[in-house]
Order: sequence, then structure tokens, then C-alpha cells
Amino acid sequence: MSPGRDAPLSVGEGVRMMFYALSPNESSFETLHEVPNYVAQAVPYFWAMILLEVTLCWYKGTRLPRVNDTVSSVSAGMLSQLAKLLTRSVELSAFIFVHDRYRVASLPWDSPLTWGVTFLGVDLGYYWFHRLAHEVNVMWAAHQVHHSSEYYNLSTALRQSVVQPYTSWVFYLPMALFIPPPIFIVHIQLNLLYQFWIHTEMISSLGPLEHVLNTPSHHRVHHGRNPYCIDKNYGGTLIIWDRLFGTFQWESEKVVYGLTHNINTFNPWVVQYVHFRHIWRTLWTTPGWCHRLWVVIKGPGWAPGKPRLGCLEDIPKITGGEAPYDPAHPGWVQAYVVAHYALGFGAYEKLMAGGEAATQAEVLALLTSILLALSSYSFIMDKRPYAAPAEAARCALQLACHLLQLVELGLAAQVVFASSMVIWSLRSLRVI
Repeated sequence: MSPGRDAPLSVGEGVRMMFYALSPNESSFETLHEVPNYVAQAVPYFWAMILLEVTLCWYKGTRLPRVNDTVSSVSAGMLSQLAKLLTRSVELSAFIFVHDRYRVASLPWDSPLTWGVTFLGVDLGYYWFHRLAHEVNVMWAAHQVHHSSEYYNLSTALRQSVVQPYTSWVFYLPMALFIPPPIFIVHIQLNLLYQFWIHTEMISSLGPLEHVLNTPSHHRVHHGRNPYCIDKNYGGTLIIWDRLFGTFQWESEKVVYGLTHNINTFNPWVVQYVHFRHIWRTLWTTPGWCHRLWVVIKGPGWAPGKPRLGCLEDIPKITGGEAPYDPAHPGWVQAYVVAHYALGFGAYEKLMAGGEAATQAEVLALLTSILLALSSYSFIMDKRPYAAPAEAARCALQLACHLLQLVELGLAAQVVFASSMVIWSLRSLRVI
């Protein structure tokens, strides 16, 4: 179950949507079917704003976003959305269940007061979810995906977890006792979209707004692995919750981004599930069942004899010489990945837009081609020894699916995949 209205927003509405600036009058709906799928309609704005950021980086002479990191971030976002093809929206389904059976009241859907209460309620629920996603190890295992980039730019905002929605829904359930579901689903989307544009280094300060809103400066702190940044600034749209609950921190020394112990890979499956594997291994090396339970529900830095959230002294010191994981590639390899990623993104858009109308075989073929592509690109970017044969096999499989009429490729795409198959086959044989 998801938002249902397909009518496109105007450009003005789309831009304001990205900044949570839609008025209550234009973003209040009586039924779920009327609620726009704001997240789906935001995709062109994501790309436009990323392009603008890249242009500003080039103009200012600052570090440009890396192809490998950007592809890794967008891949995580695609996986998180593809997972929703297999299951109904957990947040919305649970919210409707509680609202239909246990509500104590239902505020009027067309009231500005209802809109304002939902705005505050969703943001407060997000604060507590986000805080516990850093303070409870099994929740951190899902959320760490978003923090795994060692860069901080707009593409980082797209680096989302497949598993995280299965823990976040609980924090919004109290609102289901009195908030109409259509108003809730509007705000859960707008709250998410607001957080896209704050993932940038291009904006230093917003002046007096820094005291009320979550801003790029505040969120840079949240993404830092500097000791002063750890477990700070959890707010979604508003920063007032951090001020109220003692987790606020101003940006001071230069922020170094990423995890305290970086994973050094672009593999989308490792990015998604590496910390779950870490928890599993820690469980079997930790003595006592009580301590094993604490491994799951206490902080990611906890160990027997340590405080619930671990010790800041255990976090690696920032020396100023930290270098992000960035295997070197010739320009043609980066251009190759970008070009094929564009082809694959077309298949992703087709699957997300028309999955319900396609046959099961077509959906499976599209889904398989996307997942194999994301994996193969990561092998190339990580410079794995099996990258060349894996990419040659992927291109061959894509052509086979076309011949079997499971996916549709234009003539130009067929030429691209055929030539790519030959190139990577020759590279796997070390001919070129």
C-alpha cells in the first residue's frame, strides 16, 4: 500500500516539496488515493539538484563527488525502493491498522491544525527513531548504511537501508490514535524529502534558521566520525528536539565523514548487511547469554564492562590525514560505469512505474538484471579480480533476456551490450 495519485505536480510545487514548503491547503487529502507519491515525483529534482551541486563544486574548485561513491549511494537507494515491490509499506499498513481499530479520535483532515500537529508529531517520532537507530545495535545495523559514505554530498542522502523501515514504523504509531492516515503519509514523505538537500557542503550557514531547523551544518556534524560528532543532531526537519533532549552540537572543527571503522567496499550487499554480520560474529565470541542480549540491544560500541553506548575513547582519533577509500580507475572505466548505470536506471524506472502490469517473468528478468548490474559495477569499482568475467557474463545475460523477449533493448542498447561483452571477455583473458 502506497500513495496513489499519479497526476504530476507543477514545477513550483515540486521545488517547494523538496523544502517542506507546501501549504496545508495544497497538501491535505481526504483519502489515501488522492495523496501524491511525492518520493517518486522527486526523482527528477534529485538529479537536477545533484547536477547543480556538481556544477557548484566545479565552479568553486572544490572536491567533486566521486563516481564510485555516487554509484554506491544511488545503488543503496535503488535497493531500498526495490524492496518495497515485495512488501507493502510497513509504516503505512501498521498506521492504518491502529487507526482503524484503536483510534480515540480522528482530527479533521482539512484542518491546518491537523496538518501542524502531524508535522510536529512525525518530526518528533523521527527524532526518537533516529536516536535509537544510533543507540541500539541491531537498529544501527540497518541505519549504518546511510553513514557508510566517506563523502558528504546530495547523493549521500540517497544511501538508504533495505531493512530500516521494519524498525522505524513503531515510533509513529501513537499518532495513529488521532491522525488521519492520508495526512500522516503526506508528512512522512515530506519529512524524508526535506532531508535530501541538507546533505551538502555547499551551504555553510543559514543564519538565524540554524536555531530552529535542521540544516546542512547541523547534519554535517551528524555524519561526522570525529569524537565531538558522535551521537549528535538527530533531528529530521527541526533541530529543536536535539536542543530539548541534550543531543545538539554546533559544527566546529572540520568534519571527517563515514563510519568510525570504514568498510572499504562499494559492494551494495556488503554496504547493506555488513554490520548484521558483525553482530552475528560478536554474539558467538561474547560469553554469557545476558551479555549476548546486550550485544543486540545496547549501543554498537558496547562491550562487557563498558557503558551502554560504549566509550568515546575507543573511537579512532582524527589526524587530518584520513583519505577516503577510492581505488583509482582510468577515465574510460568511470565513463563505462556511468553509461551502463544510465541504461540500468531506465530499467529500474520501468520496473517501479509498471511492475504491476508486467508478467512475473518480465518482473523477475528486470529485477535480476538490475541486481546483477549493481553487483557487477561494484566489482569493477572495487577492482576485484573477477570483475571482468562477471561483467562479460552480465552483458551476455542481458542480451539473452532480450532474445527471449523478457526485456526490451533498442538497437543502440544491443550494440552497447554486445561490444561490452566482447571487451570484458577479452579483458578477462588478458588480451587487452
